[in-house]
Amino acid sequence: MTIKRVLSISILCLLLCVAVWPQQAQQRAMTVDDTLNMIGVSNAEISPDGRWIIFSRSELNWKENKRPSYLWIVSTEGGQPFQFTSNDTDSSPQWSPDSKTVAFLRGREPQERQVWTIRVSGGEATKLTDHKDGISSFRWCEDGKQLFFLAPDQKSEAEKKKEKDGDDAIFVDEGPNGQTSRGQWSNLWVFNLEDKKERQITKEKMIISNYDPSPDGKWIAFHARRENTRNGGYLSEIYLAETATGQVAQLTSNEAPESAVQWAPDGKRISYLARDDKKWELAQDKLWIMNVETKSYRKASAKFEGAIGEYAWTKDGKRILFSGQQRTTRNLYDLNVDSGSVEQLTNHAGIFAAGSFSADRSKAAVIYSTPQQPADIWVTDVPGNNARQLTDFNPWIKDIALAKSEVIKWKSKDGLEIEGILYLPADYKQGTRIPLILHIHGGPAGSFTYNFNGIYHVYAGLGYGTLAPNVRGSTGYTDALMRGNMRDLGGGDYWDLMTGVDAVIERGIADPNKLGVKGWSYGGVLGGWTITQTNRFKAASLGAMVADWASEYAMGFNHDVKLWYIGGTPWENPEGYRKMSSYTYIKNATTPTILFHGERDTTCTIGQSMMFYQGLKDRGVPTRFIRFPREPHGLREPRHIRLRDVEEIAWMQKYINGIEWTSVRPEEAEGSKQKATGSN
Repeated sequence: MTIKRVLSISILCLLLCVAVWPQQAQQRAMTVDDTLNMIGVSNAEISPDGRWIIFSRSELNWKENKRPSYLWIVSTEGGQPFQFTSNDTDSSPQWSPDSKTVAFLRGREPQERQVWTIRVSGGEATKLTDHKDGISSFRWCEDGKQLFFLAPDQKSEAEKKKEKDGDDAIFVDEGPNGQTSRGQWSNLWVFNLEDKKERQITKEKMIISNYDPSPDGKWIAFHARRENTRNGGYLSEIYLAETATGQVAQLTSNEAPESAVQWAPDGKRISYLARDDKKWELAQDKLWIMNVETKSYRKASAKFEGAIGEYAWTKDGKRILFSGQQRTTRNLYDLNVDSGSVEQLTNHAGIFAAGSFSADRSKAAVIYSTPQQPADIWVTDVPGNNARQLTDFNPWIKDIALAKSEVIKWKSKDGLEIEGILYLPADYKQGTRIPLILHIHGGPAGSFTYNFNGIYHVYAGLGYGTLAPNVRGSTGYTDALMRGNMRDLGGGDYWDLMTGVDAVIERGIADPNKLGVKGWSYGGVLGGWTITQTNRFKAASLGAMVADWASEYAMGFNHDVKLWYIGGTPWENPEGYRKMSSYTYIKNATTPTILFHGERDTTCTIGQSMMFYQGLKDRGVPTRFIRFPREPHGLREPRHIRLRDVEEIAWMQKYINGIEWTSVRPEEAEGSKQKATGSN
């Protein structure tokens, strides 16, 4: 080879390196504002002919402090997705059986919501229904000639005037009332698309939830309760209504709540999800199949260990396709109805959530996400050999130095194997000790899954690792693991946390002197417990926590505590309620703690965080409490979400790293919405 040739090759290589280097060098740390600015997708519905997918697309509107959502559409063959409707109140899209029309709900307030339709070929949306006091939900009949819908019972003008004049007292747990608001009974109606007339089907004093019309439209199977008490979910039963007469028959009678009822293609059987057929068990939902004429039923999915999500019958009635979670991932599965055998059809790392299927079940609409890939719309064939990405709404994510992630396992104190997800900075080098955040999930029957969560990347950009463990009590594993913290809150689940932290320390990753802990809901409960049992953590962030179970018994959502996690009532089991409350041991707490709570939280009431805050403050422990007006159990308003995240980070930075950290406010940062700002 000549010297000239060698020089030419060398110059070419140098030019290639220079061309690639700037692109790599542009990568930066993720910010809190990046997480808010991300485009979100949800509710993907594939057309019966498999040609289109309609979905909801949301993005930040900082000035209005909300995330408006619009209906978008994309071809399953690929191409540019486009906005399909122009109103940010449009929701719940459903395809007509012939795939030519989309129906959806429009209306900002519940009493304003009506069914609108728009043709796929183009044109303006038209209002279809004009039901007094609004429509809650609707379903197409298979022949496309009728719509079935659910609506609250209509109030008279006299009743409305009385309420407007201040006659709005709540008779707690009486009739359709709950504990914090007046309720309304609901009933099923049918709307004829030919003559544009509606007719009431059921005339019951019920609160109806999920429902499904039979293939011939002669019957509707539905779930309903005849009361509205806080912990009355076990009183929900499946009913059958004849559409012509409105006559109602009860199909189930037990203390096990059912959900997600569907008709089999033969119109003789229904399927539904329930944990048990007798009582409200601490278990994952199973698929059951019932003959509606004889009321005989059987458990069809006994061989599947995991959590079952969306599902659909195949047209021959022999199989059921479903989205299932096993451990940290979700994939598509196939259940043989007769044998109960289950076949895993896809094997994607991450959350591959098939939400709807074409009429012939040959295609599925999917929302797919991994820790390094934000959620987007995908389509797959069935059995899942050809999955394709159809949207890419956050392309700027390629400019972010995303955290590394891996699923790790360790043995807890009693030898039980526990699994979790470990996130590390993009530039992490093996053997380097870094600060570690222990993140505890909600639930208790929740879990961490292998999907995109921006806050992990924010912490990684600041040099932190994060451990997200699925402690005993988590869903997506076995029922035995899910029941692992029954009568034992703060026992085995606490040791699952601590042995996980020790495992990361033993790997030479976590600095044992720079540990933080955070969690929301059950994560706040177990996080509060943790800092009363150990002083190993330098900082804590607790959201929507419960500190004292006895005082929370009547105030919050307590059925799970009474049935499973503590057992009995505070007067039957006072020692159990005292023993498992972090407030009992608050004198041991020394960890600087920041607390967050929504003022309208009725799941874990705000007084619980106030108690914990005051206890820490009285003892001289550094603490801060931030209350969020208007917010329920989970924060919804973007400004509140941002404030929570930046205040939490500032707290961790101060007490773990000794850094006074601040964040530029969005209105001060350059750029907004989809453009990544890099402001913090």
